Amino acid sequence: MAKNKIKKFNENLTFHNLMQIEYLDLMEFGCERKGKWNTFFKNEHPIILELGCGKGEYTVGLAQKHPENNYIGVDVKGARIWRGAKSSQELKLENTAFIRTKIEEIDYYFAQNEISEIWVTFPDPQPKSYKERKRLISQRFLDIYKKFLKPNGIVHLKTDNLPLFEYCLEVVETGGHKLLASTKDLYNSDIDEEVKSIQTFYENQYLNQGVKINYLKLQLNV
Repeated sequence: MAKNKIKKFNENLTFHNLMQIEYLDLMEFGCERKGKWNTFFKNEHPIILELGCGKGEYTVGLAQKHPENNYIGVDVKGARIWRGAKSSQELKLENTAFIRTKIEEIDYYFAQNEISEIWVTFPDPQPKSYKERKRLISQRFLDIYKKFLKPNGIVHLKTDNLPLFEYCLEVVETGGHKLLASTKDLYNSDIDEEVKSIQTFYENQYLNQGVKINYLKLQLNV
């Protein structure tokens, strides 16, 4: 393992805003903050998740723009999530937290109705059909989100991958979910500026290459 990664993994252990629980401990003891995230943030503000947050660009960016909300970035990659956790501390953001875990395990961290909104930004498209269950807007994952998302809670998706986007539209329709907004060319659409105001590192690369960004916004059928 590269020395730089080891350094980041070790520094992750010192961040007060980064939670890491070993799988066996999570299965046996659960997460002590489940249903009590308001005590960590020391307020009752809405909590918004960024799933597969990578370096946490959305978590950090939205937290800066909206101090009236709390934001939690979730990713399994320690060297990536290190950037978001470190940036949040450097910026002294009190309305951010990060969880290093697999998205499949995310419902162990949150109680019913604890989350107001979810962002899924440029996820792995998992193009092979046998990996459909790994797509973060598959019905399998939407069922997981239902366990902790508030009624009428919002789910956002941004992706450069058109087949994934079209698959997600099918999931919304067949699952009876409510499609609130949809476009295959976000930056040439009349979608509100909030969605366009923060761009990830990879999103900037795609845009510079002339790649169109797909976006959808939905409410789960509860």
